[in-house]
Amino acid sequence: MTDRRVVITGIGVVAPGGVGTKAFWEAITSGRSATRQITAFDATAFRSRIAAEVDFDPVQAGLSPREIRRLDRAAQFAVVATRESMSDSRLEQGRLDPARVGVSLGSAVGCTISLETEYLVLSDSGREWELDHAYTTPHLYDYYMPGSLAAEVAWEVNAQGPVTMVSAGCTSGLDSVGHAVDLIREGIVDVMLAGGTDAPISPITVACFDAIKATSPRNDDAEHALRPFDRTRNGFVLGEGAAMLVLEELEYARARDATIYAEVTGFAARSNAYHMTGLRPDGLELAAAVTAALDEARTPADAIDYVNAHGTATKQNDRHETAAIKKALGDHAYRIPVSSIKSMIGHSLGAVGSIEIATCALALDQGVVPPTANLNEPDPELDLDYVPLTAREQNLQTVLTVGSGFGGFQSAMVLTKPGGE
Repeated sequence: MTDRRVVITGIGVVAPGGVGTKAFWEAITSGRSATRQITAFDATAFRSRIAAEVDFDPVQAGLSPREIRRLDRAAQFAVVATRESMSDSRLEQGRLDPARVGVSLGSAVGCTISLETEYLVLSDSGREWELDHAYTTPHLYDYYMPGSLAAEVAWEVNAQGPVTMVSAGCTSGLDSVGHAVDLIREGIVDVMLAGGTDAPISPITVACFDAIKATSPRNDDAEHALRPFDRTRNGFVLGEGAAMLVLEELEYARARDATIYAEVTGFAARSNAYHMTGLRPDGLELAAAVTAALDEARTPADAIDYVNAHGTATKQNDRHETAAIKKALGDHAYRIPVSSIKSMIGHSLGAVGSIEIATCALALDQGVVPPTANLNEPDPELDLDYVPLTAREQNLQTVLTVGSGFGGFQSAMVLTKPGGE
């Protein structure tokens, strides 16, 4: 590993409550929840009938009729977020060496919506076992191959360097950015488009989470259903969206006088090798990822000013995460704010880690900690400062974001305010 440093110079977000970075930031700092009754399909038969949907008009977002016809909803999110991040970064695509530009994209469930839709067409809604390929779209192969999502981003920016698809469940959007940082540090590329996208609000995904009772059944109060760290929490609410980040080598960014939101100083990932959905209550594996990320960042635990929590509002995650933060940060954990934006935008699986990195970069830039919405009845077992209900102005220099995913994946990233030498 070289001494090359990696910074974020462009942000693009498509999320519930706000399409575009400005709208997204206004929504989460206002504490406004975007969870509601599912409108994407008839969810009457399901245990959990609520989700955080993106009010997304592909035409208004600038996609052409051909792009709308070809691209799955998750791919549409990724392309729109990529365009915004590139515009925000002020990178001139024509001046980039394509071989020095790469893509690292995370997604947990890929093109689920289009795959399910096309299967229903091919099988005549399940009535036919022998399927006639003539009835399907010519783009079915792209929907089947998750790597097609990363390819779409690469085509958008003419990236001819490494193009990678990361699928590690709910840490995909964190891990994809961590991988991109490594490629820049190693000198393989100068610029990476990195992030995550998922559009999982479909019958099959909702049925999967219904089966394991991970999602909230609070259907009569959708807006307040997702309650991280609250005594009455009973599961997460499915979300969707994307965030794409322009990452650059620091001197490359300085040479073009780029605006720098944050520097990524440390990243680490661990696995608990324990259970597909279960978590140990002591949080040892997540604590180990946090400690390793701090070590890579050469940052002491007491330098962290804010923790962007995974905060899913399941009983076991919130206990596990709280224990991990205390184990990794010691007594300092009690002196800093911790919050979960999932309380407002839902859990968008492989996308949310990148959306949360974007949140951390914006928090550093704006000096604001977003709140944990719906935290009205604190759980006495959980005793950190979870920033209930209202955003908080605070000078931030160094922040930590963490993720935990089915399969035992645990990831952590440290970001610092630009200006350090």
